[in-house]
Amino acid sequence: MAKGDTQAPTTRRASVFAVANQKGGVGKTTTAINLGTALAAVGKRVAIIDMDPQGNASTGLGIARPDRIRTTYDVLIGECTFDDVLQPTDIPNLFVSPATTDLSGATVELVDEDRWEYRLRDAVSAMSPVDLALIDCPPSLDLLTVNALVAADSVLVPVQCEFFALEGLGDLTQTIARVKAARNPGLDIRGVVLTMHDKRSNLSDQVAEDVREHFKDAVYDTIIPRNVRVSEAPSHGMPVLVYDHRCAGAQAYIQLAKEVLRRDASAQNHGAAA
Repeated sequence: MAKGDTQAPTTRRASVFAVANQKGGVGKTTTAINLGTALAAVGKRVAIIDMDPQGNASTGLGIARPDRIRTTYDVLIGECTFDDVLQPTDIPNLFVSPATTDLSGATVELVDEDRWEYRLRDAVSAMSPVDLALIDCPPSLDLLTVNALVAADSVLVPVQCEFFALEGLGDLTQTIARVKAARNPGLDIRGVVLTMHDKRSNLSDQVAEDVREHFKDAVYDTIIPRNVRVSEAPSHGMPVLVYDHRCAGAQAYIQLAKEVLRRDASAQNHGAAA
């Protein structure tokens, strides 16, 4: 955690979300970055854990590769903790555990270790308090994603409004079901986010309708539009909410953050009542 950060920590356990979909290019990293930024903007302390060896979440939050001295990989192999690794970003209250290609090695190095699937959960449990942690998963269902699902309270699934949007999601839901049954009984799909919606395309509307039919109430009301400013922002090392907070994409992520907070509060209250 940032040295010299004097803000009083929250005492409530963090809500941990795995942002997952084994398909690439569906908006996982974009959603993690901008949702995290929007949540931080309303005063939530947010940690983004980059679990993708490509390190795009780290890049999109302005963490240059030479500055990634300690990374998520070092946490997984037990060389340090998240408190050692989390770096502050230019957004107040938003921290990131960066990733490099070294993370690819973890899938080989940990597979024969005892309790390999609990490495991330144990590390997150020992992390200094934040309000929310978002785990940006790789586009696969490998050891890294399984670690994320074991560590998470719930899963947030970005689905692009394009042809074949539902293709492969059966594998993801089966993996979530297996993790839930064997290692994380509280895991569920908290929400499905429709991304890259083109309002000029009938296909986008049809895909959105199909996704809502399949996932029912799990689909968030907010739809993330296809927006050039959203695409441009990562190349400048910043979330779109910083790059151009007035654009349609930025405003959509602000609305999504409100929905996430409402659902999270409802889940917390339901859990307390139970």
